[in-house]
Amino acid sequence: MSKIAVVTDSNSGISQNEGKDLGIFVLPMPFMINEESFFEDINLSQAEFYEKLASGADVVTSQPAPESVTRLWDEVLNEYDAIVHIPMSSGLSGSCQSATLLAGDYEGKVQVVDNVRISVTMRQAVMDALDLIKAGKSAAEIKESLEADKLNCSIYIMLDTLFYLKKGGRITPAAAMLGTVLKIKPVLQIQGDKLDAFAKARTINQGKATMIAAIKSDMINRFGGDTAEFVRLHIAHSNNYEEAKVLKEELNGIFPDIAINIDPLSLSVACHIGPGALAIACTKRMS
Repeated sequence: MSKIAVVTDSNSGISQNEGKDLGIFVLPMPFMINEESFFEDINLSQAEFYEKLASGADVVTSQPAPESVTRLWDEVLNEYDAIVHIPMSSGLSGSCQSATLLAGDYEGKVQVVDNVRISVTMRQAVMDALDLIKAGKSAAEIKESLEADKLNCSIYIMLDTLFYLKKGGRITPAAAMLGTVLKIKPVLQIQGDKLDAFAKARTINQGKATMIAAIKSDMINRFGGDTAEFVRLHIAHSNNYEEAKVLKEELNGIFPDIAINIDPLSLSVACHIGPGALAIACTKRMS
């Protein structure tokens, strides 16, 4: 049986140390901060990132350089027969398309998965890949399974500030100012490769209630049910761990049989939405 490795990038929220514990390989995402190069979880920690963001630093995301991708693949293939490479959503970055082009030189040994996921749902795809490897699936079969399952997930994100959406040109300065004056907490939705506005809340509690209702509806109407038999549940946040713990307690009361993990949002997401965000996500169980 072939020895298959899983490679992902830090947009999954999986740290370098956690990757080692899981037996996977994590490609760090690059950033330019005030024209200086950084790599997530290598020379840029979560704490350092938010300090730089708070100081008004100019933060620009990028995709991994082709040579850093192929260098990692070559190292991995010294020990493994094949690679399942799970990058962030092709709709949110060009890194998936770049990896697919690079994989053309590897004669099928590298299978790039375009399952249009990010953050905790991308993390779950990595965990599903590990389960499929244990089940004896080939790299090509794992790619096929993950891509067939790609839309069986939802993410809802409540923002604490509109400043970073305005800074990135995703809303107008006038809309950001009005939203700030009215203390609006926008709730965004990630479905597949699209990040869209979903609802507007006036309070944190209203925003959480909106996200919980939306997740519950998706569980029942899209994923088969709102119990651990059918779905997995995830919480993510951007430098907002204490509120994430409160949210977890609320969700434990509503979905008592579902284990819930709390993970930080990857920095590539956080730089566009800023600190203080809370997210709820669910993924349909593959098995």
